[in-house]
Amino acid sequence: MELHVLILGIDKAGKTTLLEKMKSVYSNIEGLPHDRIVPTVGLNIGRIEVANRKLVFWDLGGQPGLRSIWEKYYEEAHAVVFVVDASCPSRFEDAKSALEKVLRHEDLRGAPLLILANKQDLPEAVSSEELAQYLDLKKLDERVFMFEAVSAYDGMGIRESAEWLVEVMERSKRTELLRVRASAMGPGSA
Repeated sequence: MELHVLILGIDKAGKTTLLEKMKSVYSNIEGLPHDRIVPTVGLNIGRIEVANRKLVFWDLGGQPGLRSIWEKYYEEAHAVVFVVDASCPSRFEDAKSALEKVLRHEDLRGAPLLILANKQDLPEAVSSEELAQYLDLKKLDERVFMFEAVSAYDGMGIRESAEWLVEVMERSKRTELLRVRASAMGPGSA
């Protein structure tokens, strides 16, 4: 069974750069060069294998006008990666608001959450701990979550993040629920 992971975040957080870096780290295929990555309109899809699990990443555009399409992907998602540009505190409030809206949605109940403090290669980037304090996510109920400092540019923290994600998705009640739903729909539906 493929595991579906949403890559969300506001515009310019580095979501597509993250996806391209993950493809190059795990597929030995060079991702799109940084200077060729443009703002995502709609989505980008990436398939990689991590710890013998097939992952399908849906990288969704983060501009305000595109965020309304995010929820169309929630029901099938096993987990969410939320990317924040840690070098731009002036946009943390917008990121927090977008993340809170995602977390309130019923179709994502129980989905593991990985929050990435991206752009750690930049000197002005705050740590994952500082980002966690700012976002102040107290109401996560039983959701498994982790903050991780990464650089989608140079790859710092990418492997650790992906391996944590696979580990928690394997144990997730949500993954079991989606597995049961897929098997009830018949062969080839997963």
